[in-house]
Amino acid sequence: MKLKFTKMHGAGNDFIVIDAISQRIDFTPAQWQQLADRRFGIGADQILVVEKPQDGEVDFRYRIYNADGGEVEQCGNGSRAFVKFVTDKGLTDKRAIRVQTLSGIIEPRLEADGNVTVDMGPPVLAPERVPFHAEGLQGKAEGCDTLWPLDINGRTTWFSTLSMGNPHAVQAVDDVERAPVAKDGPSIEHHPRFPKRVNAGFMQIVDRHHIKLRVFERGVGETLACGTGSCAAVVAGIRRGLLDSPVRVSTRGGELSIAWAGEDQPVMMTGPAVRVFEGEIEI
Repeated sequence: MKLKFTKMHGAGNDFIVIDAISQRIDFTPAQWQQLADRRFGIGADQILVVEKPQDGEVDFRYRIYNADGGEVEQCGNGSRAFVKFVTDKGLTDKRAIRVQTLSGIIEPRLEADGNVTVDMGPPVLAPERVPFHAEGLQGKAEGCDTLWPLDINGRTTWFSTLSMGNPHAVQAVDDVERAPVAKDGPSIEHHPRFPKRVNAGFMQIVDRHHIKLRVFERGVGETLACGTGSCAAVVAGIRRGLLDSPVRVSTRGGELSIAWAGEDQPVMMTGPAVRVFEGEIEI
């Protein structure tokens, strides 16, 4: 079959976006992996699939597949690309839409300047819901947060753990450019205390309203930006008493703005979404 697709990115985090409303999609993990391959396929960090809603409470259903072919719960940068895709394609004339994801409903909004703001919902902070196995560990308090010690490549590293619809482990580093992302990222992702694996964030505090961030994403590797990772890092920084909302997050692919008013409040993410090209591939 011939598959029509759109290539997009959000701050350098790149996606294949597929309209599964007008074409039938039923692929295996191996086929998703082949599409995401940068040498033998189209190439992308994630594949985003736009589907009809399953109930009347939402406008669309949105599914996300990582480059390794596995389906995941959430993708912050992808949600912005999703909004631009459905509006550019004329699938909706709404500027604010309700979207069903594997982790629940999100509410992105297309702004007048072309950026997209996404209500990512409140962060999940309870370790067992991240999920993170904290049994037997002695955490230490920092501000309102609890940092957890993990043995990573022979040394103890302290992490904030939380979920933004997908699990994150965030550590503070002095210099994000010198952080051992490529070496430590896989060890953190596959640490046995994270039963669903985890996204590893490396956060450098610039000032109370600005951080630099690199993220090693589960099932993908390091990406140029990570929306949920940006949200998780800002929440961790605010809870630790290191940051004040709103926070500018500088990634290797661009900048995002993250705002969070505190416990039980939703995290608001604003950033760009860009259409790169339209294509068709034989599957």
